[in-house]
Amino acid sequence: MTDAPQPSHGPARTLLDGDEIARALTRMAHQVVELNRGADRLVVLGIPTRGVPLSRRLACAIERIEDVEVPVGDLDVTMYRDDLRRNPTREVGRTSIPVEIEGRTVVLVDDVLYSGRTVLAALDALKDIGRPARVVLAVLVDRGHRELPVQADITGLAIGSAKDERVTVHLQERDGTDVVTIERITPTAKDHR
Repeated sequence: MTDAPQPSHGPARTLLDGDEIARALTRMAHQVVELNRGADRLVVLGIPTRGVPLSRRLACAIERIEDVEVPVGDLDVTMYRDDLRRNPTREVGRTSIPVEIEGRTVVLVDDVLYSGRTVLAALDALKDIGRPARVVLAVLVDRGHRELPVQADITGLAIGSAKDERVTVHLQERDGTDVVTIERITPTAKDHR
């Protein structure tokens, strides 16, 4: 049996190492506190997959700054995605909202902002849960190439990337290391159909 041809990859370049990710999250936490004028009535929600551990780290950084506990949870957007018909085997995750979001500032956290479609799905999911006073989008990396009018309020790193590049976030909680890389992807002949 022959394996299907895989896309060839160029060498990956490191965009952020572990220390730089930590500094970016600290900076982002300060920005959340400034936007919200403190930590009162905040709730931080991570978008799976890597937005979840990032949300926990961001909430901890806010707690260190403000010396208050910040509710943190997960917002699964699988059933709200506009590509669900193309990938019906996508596994549904778990949504865990620790407090009522009505009247609160919700900080949505994701690892990479690209087309904006995941954020749109997250906003649709939030509508079914409640009506926050405000929604703030915090992303570790904004790589551009938006397909929808979505923009992050808080960004750890904004880069210009090519469409044939992949930005990958590795986090200790899921991958055993903290690093953000970018690599060029050369599609196979099959990908051009």
